[in-house]
Amino acid sequence: MPPPALFLSSLYPRLEFQNDFYRSCIRRSSPQPPPNLAWRPESLYSGELAGGGYLSLSKVVPFSHYAGTLLLLLAGVACLRGIGRWTNPQYRQFITILEATHRNQSSENKRQLANYNFDFRSWPVDFHWEEPSSRKESRGGPSRRGVALLRPEPLHRGTADTLLNRVKKLPCQITSYLVAHTLGRRMLYPGSVYLLQKALMPVLLQGQARLVEECNGRRAKLLACDGNEIDTMFVDRRGTAEPQGQKLVICCEGNAGFYEVGCVSTPLEAGYSVLGWNHPGFAGSTGVPFPQNEANAMDVVVQFAIRRLGFQPQDIIIYAWSIGGFTATWAAMSYPDVSAMILDASFDDLVPLALKVMPDSWRGLVTRTVRQHLNLNNAEQLCRYQGPVLLIRRTKDEIITTTVPEDIMSNRGNDLLLKLLQHRYPRVMAEEGLRVVRQWLEASSQLEEASIYSRWEVEEDWCLSVLRSYQAEHGPDFPWSVGEDMSADGRRQLALFLARKHLHNFEATHCTPLPAQNFQMPWHL
Repeated sequence: MPPPALFLSSLYPRLEFQNDFYRSCIRRSSPQPPPNLAWRPESLYSGELAGGGYLSLSKVVPFSHYAGTLLLLLAGVACLRGIGRWTNPQYRQFITILEATHRNQSSENKRQLANYNFDFRSWPVDFHWEEPSSRKESRGGPSRRGVALLRPEPLHRGTADTLLNRVKKLPCQITSYLVAHTLGRRMLYPGSVYLLQKALMPVLLQGQARLVEECNGRRAKLLACDGNEIDTMFVDRRGTAEPQGQKLVICCEGNAGFYEVGCVSTPLEAGYSVLGWNHPGFAGSTGVPFPQNEANAMDVVVQFAIRRLGFQPQDIIIYAWSIGGFTATWAAMSYPDVSAMILDASFDDLVPLALKVMPDSWRGLVTRTVRQHLNLNNAEQLCRYQGPVLLIRRTKDEIITTTVPEDIMSNRGNDLLLKLLQHRYPRVMAEEGLRVVRQWLEASSQLEEASIYSRWEVEEDWCLSVLRSYQAEHGPDFPWSVGEDMSADGRRQLALFLARKHLHNFEATHCTPLPAQNFQMPWHL
């Protein structure tokens, strides 16, 4: 009979192995001394780093193989594309026309080049304007970045501009700069966002082809004084039977508008010659749409119309929609001889509209950012223009109202009209005149407007005679002191008459295209 231990061992042959396994586990779980973390150069050769997972040739070599393969694939694709273009007779013909146009920008070469759609950066420059219209600013010294802009008044007047104050304001200025150049600019001009442009590209190409093929449009690249390239489209109607074709309408688009699909269609349908252009950073135009760049672009567009297209300032009409009112009012201020200006769905100042969409706690930051970097002061610029002006107010506008679209009195087009009339006719727009014009603006229908107009028994012939008599005696330059010795009833009549001549209502939302029959020339004596 075998011994008991041998008997148990035969019954449980794995018992000893399991005990050894448990003992090894206990040894591994016991605390170990920390490894020596000091790095030694010889560790690269001894394999410590590689053994510890920090560096492994087995990992580096495959990565280099992948990178080399990718580079070879890219080079192969580039070679295949080059071979494909070289063997394509249409592409070789396009290159021949493009090179010929760069050498000689004749009308025939331009006409042939317009048949192709390609990267606008390769398009030759048609017009270069290096002398901005005015280097002298109204407040402050000359601008080194381009044309003159009206600088905003300081937020805190009378404070000494010491070094300590500058240091205190530095964090706020840095924050305003960052907000304006990141979130602010893209919110104000969403048309400059790359993804939106890519999504709209098929529509823009169709609109561009329609202007070229159906309207005989001529595309041109203008080089502004700041180096930005401006994409333009000109439709010439001077050779047609339309009498309006002798007038040129320069169109200023909205913050997500392009001349390919924008407001140029309205004056085109009305029979005018039209010059459309894209904001800096929009479609074929380069740059970033900040106020200074916008004004620089508008300056080269107006100079192109005068010096290259052959229009006199007296034959030019500035037409703007929405945010395009900034460049339109700048052009009217800088070129006072332009024939007229039409502002559709525009506003007086950007600050109230910016505060509308931002939290109340950001009020100080928003105001400072707009005034320093995005100051669209349309009303201030408009008041420096002496010519005829027509404002078109959208009665269901949801963009430039500060409350809800139904609250027509919150439409900032009202403030634009009031500031214009108060500047031009300060005596007429005294307390009585201002009150009655506000009542007229509050009317939400044509019936209510007519009711207010007839309630005060406005005699248009009398108003015209008063204004013409004053103009003949004192000249046309504003502001006028007419109404100084007039009764309160006479000032009310004159105020209502002037308001009705300067503002027309259009029952539509902000983005509804303006019909051609609503495109009317402004009233003038």
